[in-house]
Amino acid sequence: MPQFLDTNILLYSISQNPVESSKRDRAVALLDDDSSALSIQVLQEFYVQATRSSRDDAIPHEFAAGLIESWTRFPVQDMNLEVLKTALRIVHSHGFSFWDSAIVAAALTLGCDRLYTEDLTDGQVVDGLTVVNPFR
Repeated sequence: MPQFLDTNILLYSISQNPVESSKRDRAVALLDDDSSALSIQVLQEFYVQATRSSRDDAIPHEFAAGLIESWTRFPVQDMNLEVLKTALRIVHSHGFSFWDSAIVAAALTLGCDRLYTEDLTDGQVVDGLTVVNPFR
């Protein structure tokens, strides 16, 4: 089963902040695992955050676009009606934000068994998907 990577994993993989070096190493290791999966939402969020001018270690468009292209080797879930309906159900049943619910819904749609993120509760299980904070 694939493991789903949230946006923060991608962002830590490019971090130049010395304080985040262990997170960067862990994120790179997760991205080296070919059993990973992503969503269009994750790739969009990565691009916006990685290239924003207020970011201390912002990367240029060309570099961000190149990384995104390299990550398309993973299964990438589109936002579609099935994902939207699942996200709405998760918002209602778990009280997550819509955007977190859309991440969970994309992971479920791809058949993932783990969601790597630091944005949800480590160890929480949502419809058989286990949330894992890889930085704990």
